[in-house]
Amino acid sequence: MTWGDGTRAVRAGLPEPKAYEPTLPGPVFAAHYHLPGEPTGPYTYGRDENPTWTHLERAIGELEAPGTPEAETVVFASGMAAISAVLFSQLKAGDAVVLPADGYQALALVREQLQAYGIEVRPAPTGGDAQLAVLDGARLLWIETPSNPGLDVCDVRRLVTAAHAGGALVALDNTLATPLGQRPLELGADFSVASDTKGLTGHGDILLGHVTCRDTTLAAGVRRWRKIAGAIPGPMEAWLAHRSLATLQLRVDRQCATALTLAEALAGRADVTGVRYPGLPGDPSHKVAAGQMRRFGSVVSFVLPDRERAERFLEALRLVDDATSFGGVRSTAERRGRWGGDAVPEGFIRFSVGAEDAEDLVADVLRALDETGLRPGRGGEPGDHP
Repeated sequence: MTWGDGTRAVRAGLPEPKAYEPTLPGPVFAAHYHLPGEPTGPYTYGRDENPTWTHLERAIGELEAPGTPEAETVVFASGMAAISAVLFSQLKAGDAVVLPADGYQALALVREQLQAYGIEVRPAPTGGDAQLAVLDGARLLWIETPSNPGLDVCDVRRLVTAAHAGGALVALDNTLATPLGQRPLELGADFSVASDTKGLTGHGDILLGHVTCRDTTLAAGVRRWRKIAGAIPGPMEAWLAHRSLATLQLRVDRQCATALTLAEALAGRADVTGVRYPGLPGDPSHKVAAGQMRRFGSVVSFVLPDRERAERFLEALRLVDDATSFGGVRSTAERRGRWGGDAVPEGFIRFSVGAEDAEDLVADVLRALDETGLRPGRGGEPGDHP
């Protein structure tokens, strides 16, 4: 049957119904299992497999690659565990890997480790498909689109075609888009990778990651790395993640619609520059994004005049938490430059739109901008925006 995104999210990964048993079985806490004779069953030891992971992996696989039973998903303790599993299961000394120069901040740490293992790392920006220029002879191309935090977009099909022609594998970090916004395997990528800490689970209360592949050999390599590293999710986290998938379409649709409304409101402000949102018709990435994305995500970025103004703005918000991460039901925002490592201005704001009413959230943002943009005029009266 062909199901819509909402139906698939609600039903994904559920076992066949049995009388008097729960629709979604509770988490299985087990370090070992009854194991008489030869270990031929599906569950032998807690670091290898767990029934709760199995349900979640099937569910994510159904979202990543609907109607593709051969697709395999492997879940991890965090997004970084998932990223590391792909890189370190596929690369060896002497290989070259192309990474986004403007991608997730922790990739810089991964770059150092890869180089320490004798792997050549070639960074290039996401925008303008700049990674094509350094692709020759690479073993693996790592794409992050939209990029975090700058929200640039590259043409995935074009990059995949070039990479495969040169014998390279392609991994796509799909954290920001989620499978409802973009399906990397349908665009030709070999690996779809995500930090499910963010939008997929959406409540800001668990750490989780996953890798999905169509190729069973590639999936086996990723799964083997999980076993070696022991980067396994707890059963409670896996169960909570599966439970959270049921509201994915509801959350994502609300967040994407509000993100566009917020981006439009910000674009009309004289005291705000550099507004980026792939769903905004005037965004530099919109044309490419519209050709490969089904939804444009919950993150909006923009720049305020300086660090002081940005910090005053964040403090003035009432419906938005000053926190890192993104994709949650509660809106968050941060001055991204406080971490270092991202090539962004001091007043750069990464804003993650939650599930609040759009009119309330936009009103809160505009009020905070108005209040923090006023400066004393003559006689102590409010003056103009700086």
